[in-house]
Parts: sequence; C-alpha cells; structure tokens
Amino acid sequence: MGDLEIRPAAEDDVPAIVAMLADDPLGAQRESPDDLSPYRAAFERLAADPNQRLVVAVREGRVVGTLQLTFIPGLSRRGATRSIIEAVRIHADERGSGLGTQLIEWAIDASRRQGCSLVQLTSDASRTDAHRFYERLGFSATHVGFKLQL
Repeated sequence: MGDLEIRPAAEDDVPAIVAMLADDPLGAQRESPDDLSPYRAAFERLAADPNQRLVVAVREGRVVGTLQLTFIPGLSRRGATRSIIEAVRIHADERGSGLGTQLIEWAIDASRRQGCSLVQLTSDASRTDAHRFYERLGFSATHVGFKLQL
C-alpha cells in the first residue's frame, strides 16, 4: 500500500479533507464541498490556534485520512490537560486497512507528548461500527453526550 505519512494539514489539503467529511450519510447532510470558503476560513483559525492539530494521512502523495486533535487545559482532575479527537475520516478506498488505528494511535501519542492525562472523543450514536472500533483501541463509553445546535 505504500508508505504512510501523518503530517500537519496544509491549506491545499482542504478540498480533500472536506470531501472525506462529506463522504458518508451524516456528512453528506451537513457538509458543502461545493463552497470551500467557510472551510478555508476555519482552516486559518485552526492554523493560528496553538491548541489545535489538524493532520492528514498521506499515502503516495494522496490525502487518505484526517483528524483534528484539540488540547484543553483545565482545573478539574488536578489541573489536567485533556485532548479531544474530532472529525476522524478515512478515505473510502482505505477503510479497513488499519489507517484509522494508525491515526488514533498518532493522536494518543501526541496527547501524551503534550502532557495530557485523558483523551476523549465523541461519535454519533448511529455509528455503531465506529463505537466498536474505538472500544477495540481502549476507549470506554463512560459518558452521555449532549449537543445544542446554535
């Protein structure tokens, strides 16, 4: 399958990232790959924030995966810093290849290097395959999450 590189996302990667975000039933309802301007603006905000890591997985010059890792300093848990993994996406051609595991392991290692004591993530309730995947990697479904659309 060729060598894999996990690196910080560049602005030129935005179209490929958005395409992966839109390439599933949930993403197709909420993403707009025909207008990249809001994504490019968001990329600039992410790039300027030292607590954000937007990364891509690249194989043979092609973006095949992505995730966003956010570091959150806090007072709870004895002043612990935690990280949140968001927007994990694997290109359809790469699903089942182990790439998702590699990306999550990268995020866990990056969290350790940043001094985090906890890594957390959310997954839509309908993504039962993803839930099994995260549990295989050692994550536990310990909380109930809530969202408020603004």
